[in-house]
Amino acid sequence: MKRFSALLLLVPVVAAAEESEELLSAAALAADNQCDPAAGGDCSLSALQKRSQKQSVEASEEAHGKLWGSCAQYGCSHSYHSWMGCQCNSACAQYGNCCSDYYSKCAPAAPAPAPAPAPAPTVGDNPPVTSTPGQIYGHPTPGASYPAHAGFTLMLVEEFNSPIDLDSDPIWTWSDGGLTEGQVRFQKQNILFQDGKMKILVSSTPAANPQTCSHAEVADIPDKPLSSGEFRSRHNSFRYGRYEVRMKAPSVKPGNPSVDGNFISTMFVYRDAKYKHWREIDFEITGDGPAAVTTNVLSADNTDRWKSGIQESRQVSAPNTRTDFHTYAFEWLPTSITWYIDGEKVRQKTGGGVPIPDMSGKVMMNMWIFGENYGFGGPQGHNNVYPMESEYDWFRFYTWDGETHYPCAGFGAGCLTSDDQYLSGNNPCDGIPQIGTVYGKDPCTAACHR
Repeated sequence: MKRFSALLLLVPVVAAAEESEELLSAAALAADNQCDPAAGGDCSLSALQKRSQKQSVEASEEAHGKLWGSCAQYGCSHSYHSWMGCQCNSACAQYGNCCSDYYSKCAPAAPAPAPAPAPAPTVGDNPPVTSTPGQIYGHPTPGASYPAHAGFTLMLVEEFNSPIDLDSDPIWTWSDGGLTEGQVRFQKQNILFQDGKMKILVSSTPAANPQTCSHAEVADIPDKPLSSGEFRSRHNSFRYGRYEVRMKAPSVKPGNPSVDGNFISTMFVYRDAKYKHWREIDFEITGDGPAAVTTNVLSADNTDRWKSGIQESRQVSAPNTRTDFHTYAFEWLPTSITWYIDGEKVRQKTGGGVPIPDMSGKVMMNMWIFGENYGFGGPQGHNNVYPMESEYDWFRFYTWDGETHYPCAGFGAGCLTSDDQYLSGNNPCDGIPQIGTVYGKDPCTAACHR
């Protein structure tokens, strides 16, 4: 959804992209395969690797079966090879791109280290103490009966019947971010709880006294002409499960839902911060048509910029998103992602190309406006009339019955690993420390002003 570059968004990806790609030019391949560590290059996984994986996964699996992407197939080596889907050299551990059988195939003779006493659990790497099965967290309606889904257990419900204090709630908070390619800066004031719904408001009034540093983006953000809101969970504590939201997209002009404009209204799971591990699964409703809905999956490591091969998108069949509420859901499992609208399956991804995300993330809902060229979200942004609001009737999360680690007890931080907590602040008032660096540099910081 939300962390795309303008280059990506200008070229919608159609369903056929999941099955095949045009051959890349020799010049593009050569450029992608450059790696200069001295210049700050990313030598872990080049874009060539990602493209190679996407182009050859089906053929390789047919030829090698389960050995594809393994040291059993590639053989052990002493250097980096861009054509390999994972690495079998001694440096792979440093970059986190070893094949799964590297240690058993390429380092079998290494002496086993003497067993060390088990350390006491710390905030950085805690044991998997998950939330109590059968207990529904959040703000469900007392005595309400909720739908059941085979293989999943309902754990979190937000009915939005009363305001949520986004500075003190144990599960939810707000974002102080703003996309590079967008015109909005997020602030808490643009998340409203009215009439039994959560409303996210895009206003022509800029954010009030914004600080340059954003904890959510872990970066400095220039002034933006518009303001909006992003409702998000506090921690990277959501993984395999079923995610559902009932929502309605805005009308660009009040009382006239047929007018097209520019907006991106969302529900998605996103791993924060993206600098180490960019993982994302989306629903995006856009302003270029009354039934414009896009589904996305992204997976990349050690980059904050989009590269070819890190994303697969598909526009799906949808009802009129502006005239009524509809239920958008996706089921995220280790081997598949399935998207639904009003209970009807509209897309399923089972493998090949972009890997299915395997790391926890945050649940997020927001609305934003693309840059003045309106390169994504609808080309007729000149029709936009502000304020503009998207409405959320409810949200539900069902954990997958096979999940063994997430979410943490009470949806807190008790089971989070140190990697789960890497630069995971949301705003300067959430009390979450910014642990880690951005490519070796300390993150920017902002002060809390309530």
